[in-house]
Amino acid sequence: METKAEPKTLQEAIIHFSSPENCLAYLVPRRWADGVVCPTCGNKNVSFLKNQLRWQCSSHHAKRQFSVKVGTVFEDSALGLDKWLPVVWLLTNCKNGVSSYEIARAIGVTQKTAWFMLHRIRLAAQSDAGGKLGGEVEVDETFIGGKARNMHVAQRKRRITGTGGKDKTAVMGILERGGEVRTVVVPNRRKSALQTEVKKHVEAGSALYSDALLSYEGLAGEYAHKVVDHAVAYVDGQVHTNGLENFWSLLKRGIRGTYVSVEPFHLFRYLDEQTFRYNNRKMTDQERFDLVVRQIVGKRLTYQQLIGRLEEAAC
Repeated sequence: METKAEPKTLQEAIIHFSSPENCLAYLVPRRWADGVVCPTCGNKNVSFLKNQLRWQCSSHHAKRQFSVKVGTVFEDSALGLDKWLPVVWLLTNCKNGVSSYEIARAIGVTQKTAWFMLHRIRLAAQSDAGGKLGGEVEVDETFIGGKARNMHVAQRKRRITGTGGKDKTAVMGILERGGEVRTVVVPNRRKSALQTEVKKHVEAGSALYSDALLSYEGLAGEYAHKVVDHAVAYVDGQVHTNGLENFWSLLKRGIRGTYVSVEPFHLFRYLDEQTFRYNNRKMTDQERFDLVVRQIVGKRLTYQQLIGRLEEAAC
């Protein structure tokens, strides 16, 4: 295949990936760096069917013909790569995210299809935590949920049954200054829940900064733990959680301004999306896009899994 200059902007990506040949030329070397391999049996002796833009394994077995989508988040999708790849570009590079309604209008699919696409791309953007964070580390938590004043009175009566964080979802963030942020949905803000996450993700002996929440008491024995009381000040020299406050601001701006309403069941996927963009904020648009494309293999999300039907059937 003839190699062409890779796109660096959204406009170039839309034009470039409108060609099926260009899509394959981009994806194949990123998926199979050492040559195309049959995803079913691992055989390298495969032939390319040019008219179908597929490969056929020389061994005789079920599913001997396969496309580049097989074994990726794109598997079993009827949509072409000319639609998938520009959407990947948008989600990985739009600072406040992009809504399923906007995607549906832009590429000519239903909102339901666009919503499913975005969740599959969020799965690709999800990365496994590699090792523990160290150095100077901030920990903080926030609540995600609708504001009562923005709800219809009927919704307010149904969903808001208390004050503060009641009826909202608790989220914890851990930020290594100058490094990455990690987020997790937690059941509550009690000591057992928060300290378990701290010990899971932060290396012992690190400088740990938090607010004055009592749930963090007792960490001084394992960490150089210092506290800033927000009732008195938000910054005390190096002791502050402003890095995480900035991350929460970006997260909530995307949820309130773009996604409007996020169900707690799906919240972790939106955290993965924002975490990916934040941790790779120094990359160019092209580099972030390329990173997600390299992470599409070996991940699969069906619609039944997405809406929780498989869990219901197992019960």
